[in-house]
Amino acid sequence: MQTADDAVVVARGLVKRFGDFVAVDGIDVEIHRGEVFGFLGPNGAGKTSTMRMIACMSPKSEGYLRVRGLDPEHDGSLIRAGLGVVPQEDALDGELTVLENLVVYGRYFDIPKKDARLRAEQLLEFAQLSDRAKTKVEELSGGMKRRLTLARALISSPEIVILDEPTTGLDPQARHLVWERLYRLKRDGVTLILTTHYMDEAEQLCDRLVVMDHGSIVANGPPRSLIEEHVSKEVVEIRLPEENYEQLTLDLGDRVERTEMLADRFCCYTDEGESLLSYVKSLGYAPISELVRRASLEDVFLLLTGRSLVE
Repeated sequence: MQTADDAVVVARGLVKRFGDFVAVDGIDVEIHRGEVFGFLGPNGAGKTSTMRMIACMSPKSEGYLRVRGLDPEHDGSLIRAGLGVVPQEDALDGELTVLENLVVYGRYFDIPKKDARLRAEQLLEFAQLSDRAKTKVEELSGGMKRRLTLARALISSPEIVILDEPTTGLDPQARHLVWERLYRLKRDGVTLILTTHYMDEAEQLCDRLVVMDHGSIVANGPPRSLIEEHVSKEVVEIRLPEENYEQLTLDLGDRVERTEMLADRFCCYTDEGESLLSYVKSLGYAPISELVRRASLEDVFLLLTGRSLVE
C-alpha cells in the first residue's frame, strides 16, 4: 500500500505562468516511488511545463513542489543529480561513437572514467546496442538513437527517470523494445514519469496517470479505472448511409450510454456490444461495416479533451 512517505514528487496548487498565459493552473500531483506515472493531454495542455518544473528545468510560478523531499528552488542541483531525463528530441553527439556518448555524458556527473566506461558497457547491453558500441551516432536508426538516449539518461543510476514522448516516431518493434526496457527499470524500483500521445502506451505502461486540459487536471487514476469511470465497457462502431444516423439515434434510445457521430462512422457506447449490434440489425439496418471493441483510454481522452485539433 502506497503512503505519503513513498511520494517522490508532491505538488500542491502548482502554477506555471508565461507572462499573462497560465500554462499550469493550480494542479495537485503525488507520484510514488517505483511507479510509472503518466501525464496525458493535447498540445498546450500544460503537461510538458509540469514535467519541466519537476525536472528543475523551469521554476514554478506559485504553489508547493517537492521532488525527492527537496525544494527545487533551493536544491535544484541535488534533485537533478538523482534524475535521468529522456527529452523529446534526441540530443546526441553525432560525431562521437555510441560508447563515447555514454562515457562523456557520465563524466558530467563526475563519474570516474573507468567507472563510466563500465557503466556504459552495461547500459549498451541493457539497450541492446552492444554490437554498435563503436558506431558513430549519425549512422544509427531512429529506434537505436531513442534507446541510446534512454541508456544515457541512466548513466548516473537515477532514482527517477523523466521521459517526454519516449517512443514518438518509432516502428512497432522498436516501441515494444523500449516498453520492455522500461518494465525492467520499474521492476528494479526506478520511478518513471512520462508524457505520451500514444494511448495504448499509457495503458500498457502507467500505473496511474492524469489527463490535463488547458492547464488543469480533468481526470486522474489507473488507466482501467478511468475507462470504467468515464466510458462504457464496449464500443460499437458502424458505418451506414449518413441519412440513417439521426433515425438510428432515436431508435436506440436509452439502450446505449452515449452515441457519437464522426465523419466516417457512428459510435455507440454500451456494456453489451454484440447484443446492441444484433438489435441494430433487427431494426432493418444493414451496416456497410461493423466493429465491436473494448473501450480504451483513447475514448476517455477524446471524451474529456475533445476531438478538435490543437496546434
